[in-house]
Amino acid sequence: MGSSRRRLRTVLAATLAAVTLAAPVTAEAGGTWKHWTGTWAASMMAPSPGFGPNWSEEGFADHTVRQVVRVSTGGALARVRLSNAYGTGPLTITGATIGRAADGAAVRPGTLRNLTFRGSRSVVVPPGDEVASDPAVFGVRPLDSLAVTLYLAAPTGPATQHLFASATSFRADGDHRADLGAGAFTETTESWYYLAGIDVTGAVPRRDAIAAFGDSITDGALSTVDANNRYPDELAELLVAQGKPRGVLNAGIGGNRVLTDSPCLGEKATSRFHEDVLDEPRVGTVLVLEGINDIGFGALPPGEDPCFSGGPEVTAAQLIAGHRDLIRQAHRHGIRAIGLTLLPYKGAGYYTPEGEAVRDALNRWIRTSGEYDAVVDLDRIMAAPGDADLLNPAYDSGDNLHPNDAGYRAMAEAVASALR
Repeated sequence: MGSSRRRLRTVLAATLAAVTLAAPVTAEAGGTWKHWTGTWAASMMAPSPGFGPNWSEEGFADHTVRQVVRVSTGGALARVRLSNAYGTGPLTITGATIGRAADGAAVRPGTLRNLTFRGSRSVVVPPGDEVASDPAVFGVRPLDSLAVTLYLAAPTGPATQHLFASATSFRADGDHRADLGAGAFTETTESWYYLAGIDVTGAVPRRDAIAAFGDSITDGALSTVDANNRYPDELAELLVAQGKPRGVLNAGIGGNRVLTDSPCLGEKATSRFHEDVLDEPRVGTVLVLEGINDIGFGALPPGEDPCFSGGPEVTAAQLIAGHRDLIRQAHRHGIRAIGLTLLPYKGAGYYTPEGEAVRDALNRWIRTSGEYDAVVDLDRIMAAPGDADLLNPAYDSGDNLHPNDAGYRAMAEAVASALR
């Protein structure tokens, strides 16, 4: 998949088209149009049943899918990136629009724009590939909520997705890409489909985007749905409040591991790092928080379910080697790597004393080795008073593993202090 965005850049160099506003974009009007910065992203995953209903396995046929996302930074022009990374055949996007989100599936009047792809309103995305829309004259402000709507007329087959969105996506029968109202969108799910990223340009180009790379804790599991309280979202809010908005890209995948691939929960971190961090536009810093699932799943017995069965057991030395691989990849591309120690997890469903010893050893290495460019010691920040192995009840969503909204905010505040 890492080559898909390199092929994409070659294609994009040939086009510069506007979207529905009166005048076409020119190099002069676009200014720094080539200097894209990621303002929102989701790591793509294979179709799977997940933990709840979603539309990825059945795919779409004569459906309109509207997805609402909140961006981190702004720009004068925007583009949308669509992925067919896990498709088994070509994906036809019959049409797509972007607009400012209102309530639910509604779009604010006067903001809806048709997206084009090399001047056409439709595009075919080859299997395993990704495309970006033409630059759209659509001024984006920091923390804007945008509605991206895809009309999929032909059967798509199983759909590339992001399973744990912590956000509501909407579906309607037929072509409703231009609808401002929500009436036709009668079906919902909490996953994203095909939507890999939104980029902006128009400001002074800086390589200052931040990729938050990790598992379900980065993904925002058990945060309030549709509230944008994942820790990367909270971090974006803090940066805007400081008057220093930056692109903050969520590269978390629930259930992801450093060393083991999953057919449902993403490729292992060392493999997907290129696609989900290095290929994202203008990333200058990566925040790494990953390894607790390697430890926890390793403590579970093997089972028949290929997505959620246990094993293999891992050692601290193996996890350290995986983290070193991520650091080397980041440094080879000039990206600053910040290590986040693993949160306490005593009492979680896959907790064991043996796993706790591995977590402690990995955290000690992150904390003291000096191999990361900086460290945020979430292990200590998020621990319960009087029990360093337990997540602070004030920050616990209830499963002794995932933070609640207050916990994600505390994480973001700690991370913000390590940025420069």
